[in-house]
Amino acid sequence: MLEITKLGHPVLRAKAEPIREIDAALRRFAADMLEAMYEHEGCGLAANQVGVARRIIVIDTRGAKNRPSVLRLGGKSLPVHKHMPMVLVNPELEFGPERESGDEACLSIPGIHGDVDRARVVRLRALDLDGAAVEFEAEGLLSRALQHEVDHLDGILFIDRLDAEERKRVADELHAMAR
Repeated sequence: MLEITKLGHPVLRAKAEPIREIDAALRRFAADMLEAMYEHEGCGLAANQVGVARRIIVIDTRGAKNRPSVLRLGGKSLPVHKHMPMVLVNPELEFGPERESGDEACLSIPGIHGDVDRARVVRLRALDLDGAAVEFEAEGLLSRALQHEVDHLDGILFIDRLDAEERKRVADELHAMAR
């Protein structure tokens, strides 16, 4: 079982390296990432969160029944559950203009959560574990999870995106965690 890297570890602030080859070792690593995500009851995990600064994320929003996800391909909505779990290699996002605030938490910062302003809709481009191009549009929890995990690959944590009031609300907990 992969261990979740916690706040304070330098890999969480590292910019992850692009993946140049999809091979059996990467597939095993992705399976291990999924196992760790499920074990810790998360809906997303970035490689940085298990100590590896490489551009791969895993997502599965099926467990969040009260936070729906939308996945569109060519403007047509698809059943999200049929596309989960997702393993996305070298993901890139384009952000829609509309914004919305929503509660977020992170396996690397246990016990802390806060409202984060993010794009309501994103368009994702990535590769799957077969090396095939993947492109779709996401809304709801899937959009938020994709943005959260891609941020990890760039060394950005959700606490960096909290507004001043939210940051003040969690400051004592963050300082205690840093000690």
